[in-house]
Amino acid sequence: MRVFQQIIGRDAVLGRLLRDEGGATAIEYGLIAALIAVAAIAAFRLVGTNLSSIFNTVATDL
Repeated sequence: MRVFQQIIGRDAVLGRLLRDEGGATAIEYGLIAALIAVAAIAAFRLVGTNLSSIFNTVATDL
């Protein structure tokens, strides 16, 4: 039991890592950034397709 306390004790490295929430926050921000990037790419593709068809219509009419 004493060895277990030395490994995961309050001052042990593993104990500090288990209590640290900084990594979880960084992962959350990364997931939010990825979601925004996916939404932006989808919007750009949709706008690009519509814009391309508008330019093609204008070019044909000219």
